Formats: sequence, C-alpha cells, structure tokens
Amino acid sequence: MPDFCKVEREERLWVVTIARPEVMNSLHPPANAELAEVFDDFAADDDAWVAIITGEGDRAFSAGNDLKYTAQGSGELAATEMGFGGLTGRYDLWKPVIAAVNGVAMGGGFEIALACDLIVASEQAVFALPEPRVGLAALAGGMQRLPRQIGMKQAMGMLLTGRRVPASEGQELGFVNEVVPHAELMAAARRWAAEIIECAPLSVRATKQVALQSQDYASLEEACSAHYSEVRTLLHSDDLREGPRAFAEKRQPVWKGR
Repeated sequence: MPDFCKVEREERLWVVTIARPEVMNSLHPPANAELAEVFDDFAADDDAWVAIITGEGDRAFSAGNDLKYTAQGSGELAATEMGFGGLTGRYDLWKPVIAAVNGVAMGGGFEIALACDLIVASEQAVFALPEPRVGLAALAGGMQRLPRQIGMKQAMGMLLTGRRVPASEGQELGFVNEVVPHAELMAAARRWAAEIIECAPLSVRATKQVALQSQDYASLEEACSAHYSEVRTLLHSDDLREGPRAFAEKRQPVWKGR
C-alpha cells in the first residue's frame, strides 16, 4: 500500500487522495515518486477510465513543494520526471483526470490541478503560484499552463504577484469548472466523472488528445489535417460500431474500450 496517498478503485473510476495532511499535503520526492507509480498504473489499466485527485482533510489540496523537507535535506526539489503529483510532467495520458480541490492549492499543488482536465473546487479552495515570494518560480508547468488556460494578462496578474485567488474568482477567470459547498465536493467530482464514463472511452481519449495536441499547430488547417494516434485507435474500434448500433436499437451502448 502507498505511504503518502490513498487509492480507491470504483469500477471505471479511481480516486487518488494525497495523504500528507500534517504538512498540508505538500509533496517531497518520495511522495511524488509514489504518485507517479499510481498514475502509471492508472494509465496501464484498461478498466480504469477516469481519475479524481484530491487532498486528505479539510485544509489543503496540496501546498506544493515541502519546503521544510527541502531545507532540511540537500535542497533537492520535489518534482520527479513525471512532475508534481505524478501529473505535471505527464504529457501522454489521454484518460481524463479531475482535480477535486478541497482547500489550499498553492505552487506545485495548483500546478497539479492545472495539469488536470477539470477542476471542481470547494467554496473554501484557494489557488496561488507564490513561488516568486520565496525566490522560486512555478517550474512544474504553472508558467506555461496558466496563460494558455486563462489568457496572458489574467495569468500575469497571478504569476507576477503570487496573489491568492478564491475559488469563485478562479471560476470567473476560467480555470475552475464548478464551485460547490465544501461538503458536496466529492459528490460533484464523481458526478462529472460519471458523465464522462457514460461516453465511449476511446472517443473521450481521442477528444482529449486532439484538443491538447492541436494547440501545437499554427493554423487551424494544420491542426485539422494532423494525424492523432487516439483518433486512429477510435476509428478501428468495436465501440465505433456499437454507438450507432445502440442508437438504432434504442438502447444504452455497452462500451468495451476497444
């Protein structure tokens, strides 16, 4: 069993909980290595279609890098090859991941959430990239992802000041999908997951890949003409035939993920 996180498998859904509440779920190298293994397993499991990541307790999703651990050791930063939470440096995971942000999401913790496909936030959630205030920089993708998700000027307002943004403002800025009462957070995240799971998994993965990788092309024509591996998989799948067949037979489709 993992030491620094908890994993619940609920049929097609995995719920991953960062479990270091005594340090506001901040991450050190062993925790990040563990989370990277968890998401390796999630990616490889054909029966796992969607994941939710959250933090243990009511105070924090993740406060980012465990600076006290860093200061006491060799100065090694927490991120591994796969980044904070095993997610910020992972660029080929086409299964959806939902961040259920239950409290403080600071620095690398916010970067984990930005690396997810959806952010569902408790009313008490707070987001920030405060690295410049401690002589660091948001090196786990925050400086790149935030401008892409909310636009340069709004992102600079957060990046250059390190200011704290409440969940309601995060929704207004566009990086939070939904804000809910704290007690309803996990129910809301599971609702989003259930709606995704109703869809054909290969269609979902192809959609995620195209939406992300098409941003690499300068023109719309190039983006639409490009070849995407998950689209190729979809076009040769049994599910591609199952969808129209179920529609014609007026029944719910039975997705196989192949």
